[in-house]
Amino acid sequence: MIKSNYQELALQLHKKLHGKIVSQSKIVVKDEEDLSLVYTPGVGAVSSLLANKPELASQYTIKNNTVAVISDGSAVLGLGNIGPYGALPVMEGKAMLFSQLGGLNAFPIVLNTQEPEEIIQTIINIAPVFSAINLEDIAAPQCFEIEKRLQATLDIPVVHDDQHATAIVVLAGLINSLKVVGKQAQASRVVLLGAGAAGVGVAKLLISYGFKDIIVVDSTGIIDTTRTDLTPEKRALSQATNTHHLSGNLEDAVKGADIFIGLSTGGKLPPSYIKSMNTKPIIFALANPEPEILPNDALKAGAAVVASGRSDFVNQINNVLVFPGLFKGLINHSITELNDTIKLKAAQALADVVSNPMSEIVIPSVFDSKVVEAIAQNIG
Repeated sequence: MIKSNYQELALQLHKKLHGKIVSQSKIVVKDEEDLSLVYTPGVGAVSSLLANKPELASQYTIKNNTVAVISDGSAVLGLGNIGPYGALPVMEGKAMLFSQLGGLNAFPIVLNTQEPEEIIQTIINIAPVFSAINLEDIAAPQCFEIEKRLQATLDIPVVHDDQHATAIVVLAGLINSLKVVGKQAQASRVVLLGAGAAGVGVAKLLISYGFKDIIVVDSTGIIDTTRTDLTPEKRALSQATNTHHLSGNLEDAVKGADIFIGLSTGGKLPPSYIKSMNTKPIIFALANPEPEILPNDALKAGAAVVASGRSDFVNQINNVLVFPGLFKGLINHSITELNDTIKLKAAQALADVVSNPMSEIVIPSVFDSKVVEAIAQNIG
């Protein structure tokens, strides 16, 4: 059941809470002796130790399991470039979910700059506090360079969640959806609408998994090697996808396709497009807050499996299913860099949580207690 007034309810709740997370002490300082141990003079011994042996910081400080959730507000949800204050409630929500679902400390950090060099240097400067960096809602193409540079510089994992966690949850959902419709990845045509950070991340991971026939569509049309307006990331995609060298728009791309994945904006997939797809089409309409097509409309048009990115519909394909367990696993296994092998393991582990996939259950619930540990334990 969809709450038509969820926007108003959310505004009321956030105003009431004045923030969704708090900083809380692990011990109660009840007298002078306690104060002498946790602060001066006792803390001086810890400071001296770490000054000489900074590699021990994770054993003595909050660095042990603390994630920085960082955004410049340039690509927030499906709302676009709405700046740091627009990004703050989203980063705050992610920090809350890191804590509640993954048992990790996390803190929201929004930056009042969208200059890549300033972003990179700021994160390098604050990195000593954290065991991992979660980049979030940073627009393409600068997100790719920022992540790449930080990964090369820092000795802790740096993960652009919009790329990698989104790719993992999409693949997990597809693994089970293909079981439901009785198709194979290698023989299925995938149409991916959206070539931003999420679209690029999903396309790359699907190729690594074994999908052979992928067509990526951006705001201009089908991405192909003949186009001269492509960014470096899209140019690389053009060489790895669209093996039949199709041209045209989304309507042309989806004809005869088995799978549609939407990572764009609301209302982009009319029901008539679904009717032109292959039998038993799979529709992942993941734009937030409004999907490319509403689930009921997709089902009426003939879709066999439908998923969205929202929690008020069945089959929520959302990166909240991934990032708590992924970061927990990276930290617990002392993994400093995310790669395709780890992502494929995470996707399979997440898919396996659903023991008997059905059209309305191709991905587990966010509240399934097995999700976080399944990912965290299986990526090492």
